Amino acid sequence: MFKGKSRFSAIALFFIFMTILSACSGTNNVDTSASNNKSAGSAPESQNSSSEPGTSSKRELSGTLKVQLIGSFSLEDTTDPVTGVTSKGVHVLKEEFEKQYPGVTVEFVLMGWDSYNEKTQTMLQSGAADVYQVPGIAAFAEQGLLEPLQPYIEKDKFDLGIYLNGQVDGWRAMGPNDQEPEIYSLPFIGDARVLVYDKQLFDDWGVEYLSESPTIDEVLEKAAKMTGNNPKTGAQNYGLTFNGKDAADTVMNVNESLGGQWGTGFLWKGMKVEFDSPTMIEAAEWLKEAGKYAPEGVLVDQGSENFLKDNNNVAINLRVAPGFIDSIKTFGTQDRYQATLLFKHSEKGMGGMFAGSPFAIGTTSQNKDLAWEWLKFSGSEVFQKYMWEEQRSQSMPVLKAAADWESVKAEPQMDIILKQMSQLWAPRYPYRSGQPRYILSENVERILLGELSPAVGMKRAQEETERWLEGQQ
Repeated sequence: MFKGKSRFSAIALFFIFMTILSACSGTNNVDTSASNNKSAGSAPESQNSSSEPGTSSKRELSGTLKVQLIGSFSLEDTTDPVTGVTSKGVHVLKEEFEKQYPGVTVEFVLMGWDSYNEKTQTMLQSGAADVYQVPGIAAFAEQGLLEPLQPYIEKDKFDLGIYLNGQVDGWRAMGPNDQEPEIYSLPFIGDARVLVYDKQLFDDWGVEYLSESPTIDEVLEKAAKMTGNNPKTGAQNYGLTFNGKDAADTVMNVNESLGGQWGTGFLWKGMKVEFDSPTMIEAAEWLKEAGKYAPEGVLVDQGSENFLKDNNNVAINLRVAPGFIDSIKTFGTQDRYQATLLFKHSEKGMGGMFAGSPFAIGTTSQNKDLAWEWLKFSGSEVFQKYMWEEQRSQSMPVLKAAADWESVKAEPQMDIILKQMSQLWAPRYPYRSGQPRYILSENVERILLGELSPAVGMKRAQEETERWLEGQQ
């Protein structure tokens, strides 16, 4: 995450980033390929940066639109070495947008996830692109680096109801002059985590399957029953596992099911965390107890490597990314594994860390009207179907309409995934945009290692975070 804001750091990061852009290989570099049917200079740089948003028609808009993408995106088609499946590159999006806007040339800035916040910060400050993928939106909005979208939405009467519940609200952020979270982005990559369990192990042990929305007591009780030697195979089984790197997020999710929340506020100034609340302490105690039914190496993600495969030995996984639907298809275990919803707050009906990525417009963009057209384009079924069909390993659809797509209905687990995406905690946990995220993670890890009691560990997380927040005032 971006932690320093000094002039020296920004300059240093700028030179580092420009060095990266000068490279010519891999998806971590800039791809400025223009469409083959456009001659050089045929689309002059747009000067359309009018103060009133959304004033130009498609025919009037022209110029070069630079779009940043983070992940394993590629301009050209790629073939997965494991599955042999070929995915179409983002040239598909470029060609479709250029077809809709004849005077426009789309250029992509493609980069990986390494130091993505720092690189994005440098790009935003230098005006290196027009549209940005900003999963770390809170820090950028707070600095006034992102364009507020409400004027564009109102001008075009853009219907936010097309998105799954919570997907727009989840990315709300606060600019330097805002009194409450506002819309600075629109979602285009959906993500979530779900519980997944192995029905065969449940059958072997004679344990009833998990309910669609299980409680923490249900999970712990059933995990305890399936830890030991499998009564049918004799193999060692474990009741559950979880992602060691995400242990703090699991504690927070359990906390939500107990009626707690992460805290209040949105900007560092005035933010209050509740890391040492009674429900957070109880949640940490729960995960420590759950660790008794997990493989010994769970904190370093060892012992459950065969989960989703035929030779699996773990009954329940507390946090699984949506891409598991592709894995079980590759392994031929679609009928063996089932997803359920994360734990949720009994009153608020929300639970789980909001995830994914939105698109935003940089305040330094010289093509803001054109950038807004791209944001709307990212919410179209054409764009979202491309993401679902070609980029499924890193994206779930964010549209309500996706539930009616035949390709979505053909995936039996997608109903749970889309339902989970509609109940994630929104707006997203703002503390995860800075050092408090790592403070909480470190102390939860020390609790699970037995170095600290849950009460002491949560107290330390609270005190360390409070000191850090005081330094941000």
